[in-house]
Amino acid sequence: MESKNNWKAWLYLSPVLILMAVFTFYPIINTIGISFLKNYNTLTGANDGFTFDNYLEILMLKPSFETAGGFVIYDEVFLKEALPNTLLITFVTVPLSIFLALAIAIVLNSIKFLKKIFQTIFFMPYVTNAIAIGMVFSVLFDNHGLINFIFNSNVKWLFPENGVLPNYWTAFFVLCVYIVWHSLPYKILIFVGGLQNIDGQYYDAAKIDGASRFKMVRKVTVPLLSPQILYIFITSLIGGFKEYTSVVALFGTTGGQFQGGFGTMKTVAYYIYDYIDNPTGLQFAAAGAVLLLIIIMFFTALQKIVSKKRVHY
Repeated sequence: MESKNNWKAWLYLSPVLILMAVFTFYPIINTIGISFLKNYNTLTGANDGFTFDNYLEILMLKPSFETAGGFVIYDEVFLKEALPNTLLITFVTVPLSIFLALAIAIVLNSIKFLKKIFQTIFFMPYVTNAIAIGMVFSVLFDNHGLINFIFNSNVKWLFPENGVLPNYWTAFFVLCVYIVWHSLPYKILIFVGGLQNIDGQYYDAAKIDGASRFKMVRKVTVPLLSPQILYIFITSLIGGFKEYTSVVALFGTTGGQFQGGFGTMKTVAYYIYDYIDNPTGLQFAAAGAVLLLIIIMFFTALQKIVSKKRVHY
């Protein structure tokens, strides 16, 4: 009887499966295919056949072209700017935002008076347009903006002035503040939901044993919230590797230009979008996207392995 009704289940699932096949599976397979095509033309679909050159060129294992004077030119953006920026942004903002979100969630959960109002205030950045927030940050951290006025400083945070470029690390600081601030609400919401499901008897037992508040957080709260922490860590890691909107919001379509650091604030996603706009560069965008997929899968798998000993369900 159960096998006879299987067709009904497939029928109910078919709309979702069709949509996923068209908008998820096909684009992934097509992107992987394009990444191995030489001189692929977006408009006509013409190409010169299968090649590994696209990966070799963006990884600087092969020059992009050679000038008439014999000089070889490498595509240095991916390996010397986009990838380091992406890794740095991810490994700075993800742990910091998770730590702050957890601390704020614990405080919010302990508040009895006006608890819902505080939760609403902390959630507001999540529903605010990211580009609009970036414009606000650009005004705040302008060379003559509110931050410099408050601290009576003349730091060039984001933009050049009189031909002098801002420092990479000051701009990176602003970018991290923006990313952390914008990503906190969702994490706080998940952690508050998890905290409300923890049975109070665990805390009562810890109090009887004379545990301090900090020790209760470390020995009771964090272990019991470990599934939520794992979920937030994985999703934040993926989001960090795909960071793009925040860079555009603060630095525009050029990725900025700075002294020191990596020169610009372009990320891997930024690199991909740059080449998508080029009719003859889609194969490089596809290769960059595949490499980004591999990096995300590696760190996600690594986190899953570590979580087997650290996560308690």
